[in-house]
Amino acid sequence: MKRALMVWGGWEGHEPRQCVGIFAPLLEEAGYTVEISDTLDAYLDTEKMATYDLISQVYTMSTISKEQVQGLLAAIHRGTGFAGWHGGMADAFRDCVDYQFMVGGQWVAHPGNIIDYTVNIIDHTDPITAGLSDFRMHSEQYYMHVDPSNQVLATTTFDATYHDWIDGAVIPVVWKRRWGQGRVFYASVGHVAKDFDVPEAKEIVRRGLLWAAR
Repeated sequence: MKRALMVWGGWEGHEPRQCVGIFAPLLEEAGYTVEISDTLDAYLDTEKMATYDLISQVYTMSTISKEQVQGLLAAIHRGTGFAGWHGGMADAFRDCVDYQFMVGGQWVAHPGNIIDYTVNIIDHTDPITAGLSDFRMHSEQYYMHVDPSNQVLATTTFDATYHDWIDGAVIPVVWKRRWGQGRVFYASVGHVAKDFDVPEAKEIVRRGLLWAAR
């Protein structure tokens, strides 16, 4: 049986515990034993970290120690998958560039805050997005700085409503990448648990978690 670790914490506005409560049962349905932790100290046990097939993190902002991030990055490099969504993965540990390098992107803005926007599927053959169509969200549209080596599966396009200088900017929403032997998946949807009432958003994250696993 595969093993997954879900780590939650940081800023409560992203409802980390509630979101873990959505996806932990889906992993269990897929045959995973799921361990849930509310501390980054979980990353310090290097022997145990090596036993996980997947780590999913929902931990916005906050800080991570040198020893904690080294434990996490080493496990991914050896083949443990890493997957997450929204600020719980790509707005964590703003002062840790080693972590951001692994993730492949960093949140920098959400113009207009909660707005209506469209997610465009650009890869219809990848197993994470196959069979899904473009969909609408009423949430934060993440403007991100991203690594050009990411394999982008979905994007969103900004208009001039809030900042005219970003009109037409196409920003990745869903991507996957490698870190050593490990697979890394990210989706910028999922500001709060209710966002996963959108079937496509929930399904993309579910598939991404399973894809990232060892």
